[in-house]
Amino acid sequence: MDINVYFSDRKSKLVLADTFEYLEAAPEERFDMIFADPPYFLSNDGFSNSGGKKVSVNKGDWDKIDGLESKHKFNRSWIRLAKRTLKPNGTIWICGTLHNIYSVGLALEQEGFKIMNNITWEKTNPPPNLSKRYFTHSTETILWARKDFKGAKHYYNYDLMREMNGGKQMKDVWRGPLTPPREKKMGKHPTQKPEYILEKVILSSTEEGDLILDPFVGSGTTGVVARRLNRAFIGVDNNEEYLEIAKKRLEAIDGK
Repeated sequence: MDINVYFSDRKSKLVLADTFEYLEAAPEERFDMIFADPPYFLSNDGFSNSGGKKVSVNKGDWDKIDGLESKHKFNRSWIRLAKRTLKPNGTIWICGTLHNIYSVGLALEQEGFKIMNNITWEKTNPPPNLSKRYFTHSTETILWARKDFKGAKHYYNYDLMREMNGGKQMKDVWRGPLTPPREKKMGKHPTQKPEYILEKVILSSTEEGDLILDPFVGSGTTGVVARRLNRAFIGVDNNEEYLEIAKKRLEAIDGK
């Protein structure tokens, strides 16, 4: 698959490409921060609940994998490639559920990262568990990591996070609702994150003018929030339909 710029202006760029090919071609130590929401590999022909209706959990072929070894190879490969594009003191955030996050955590350590925080996103309005055989799945994990080498100094805006938390240290449990309909009016993505999650991520670990990469950009939430907060942004996806949603959301910020 070729690497093609789908959308570009002075603040943001969307790239239509295979993530692995893009990361292999990207310059070394370019990005101040990477936020990644990779496939969770939970498309197993099961069912969930959406709006009170029984729906398939299958997201698409991109969310399927052939076994544990293939899953872990996938995670180690893209994390290894992402590492070379990250600045020495940059940081990486990776989302996941129980379906992939343990592989991601191991892959980070194997590829020379130090995990600094294990953020738990507690969803206040999760869909119920229809099988009635498990506890309701109401959390996702976001790992925050930096390169593991002597003298590494990552950026963390402690004062702002404390201010946002009412004058108290912000904890590693972030509580809030699923993505609201107003953030999906340009189109829907099956794993779209709410903007308030990305606001905390970006404000806590970057400064204005920093360059952020999202290698699995989907509908573009990372880019939307980065643009609003005056950060530069590059998003990559191999799905043109999702990139079109991201493009419309980015354009809507400036009223284009």
